[in-house]
Amino acid sequence: MSIVPQIPMPAYPGRRWEARHYPETSSTCTRFRADLRSDLHALAGVPLSLREDIELCGSEAFANAVTHSRSQRPGGTVVRLLSTPIVMGRETTLRLSIIDDGPLDTRPMCPPPRRSVEEWEQAESGRGLLLIHRLASEWGTQRWADPTQPTVLGTVLWTEFTYPTPTRAVSTSITCVCGGGR
Repeated sequence: MSIVPQIPMPAYPGRRWEARHYPETSSTCTRFRADLRSDLHALAGVPLSLREDIELCGSEAFANAVTHSRSQRPGGTVVRLLSTPIVMGRETTLRLSIIDDGPLDTRPMCPPPRRSVEEWEQAESGRGLLLIHRLASEWGTQRWADPTQPTVLGTVLWTEFTYPTPTRAVSTSITCVCGGGR
């Protein structure tokens, strides 16, 4: 007996996947991408090119979290949230949030020094947020702080991707194909 995989479910407002927690190492990025790919595959109607863009943006956000935050320290974590907060008419919005353990340094952030075109062309990193800006419909960051103390607990980098809602109904049944017998 073999079971045919379940057909992806349509999006609905407020749908949330279970939060996923990842250890602080950049080697975890492979597992992060595989989990995200699997969760996106379970959602009907998301075009392949958009799933790839979401996976790329998620990978960049994850890499930033383990490189530039306290998540890189022993015992640090990165949390991934995925939801469809809005499904209206002909459009669905998918939101991906990456939460890190907060800034390495609590001093106010200074803007990085400006680079020349030649420096940008030769740089090996530093384009992750630019890439997210180009691919996501909307994005932003927000500090996650304890309201009772002046302590920053983490940073949330959120991205939203809007795509056309499928117009046809999608079946959610599981089909069982049994071998042998009659």
